[in-house]
Amino acid sequence: MRHQTRQVLMAIALASLSLGALFAPAQAAERVRLNYRGFSRSVPVPLLVALADTGATSGVLGGLLNQAGQDANQLRSLLTRPLPADPVVLDRSLNSRPGEWVLDYLAQSIHTGRGAADRQALRAALVLSASDDKQITLLEVLQNYPTEEVVLEGDNIQAAYNRLASFLRPLSIFL
Repeated sequence: MRHQTRQVLMAIALASLSLGALFAPAQAAERVRLNYRGFSRSVPVPLLVALADTGATSGVLGGLLNQAGQDANQLRSLLTRPLPADPVVLDRSLNSRPGEWVLDYLAQSIHTGRGAADRQALRAALVLSASDDKQITLLEVLQNYPTEEVVLEGDNIQAAYNRLASFLRPLSIFL
């Protein structure tokens, strides 16, 4: 019975996501404003995808990492390290008080830059990231963020990743 209930909830959630995609304008982050140690640059998402896929940095991303003294391999690891997450359980959990606290904490590192609807945008990006393969990577969250530009506070991202991993760990029993 539990398994059937989970399947029904999953079907409803995925149908809702699909219908939302049909009726809402498709928008995903095209640029990431990457902030490191006082340096800030707007980086096109394809440069982050190239870093994740090949380890290569170029253009504005390479310049920023050099200026800030950041290791490209460390950023690559953070972009691609998966966290298991069931999208239905994740959505329900993020809509709870503890989930909102986690979202507020994460929004200190991943946000709109305007301070408006950070919690909702981050929730949507996390659930969408988990919806296709039951796992989340930072790169997927950035790609699914529902604004043209998303701000990533590079100096805080490791702590935010660790907090998200701690939040998701007990939820992984539902996978």
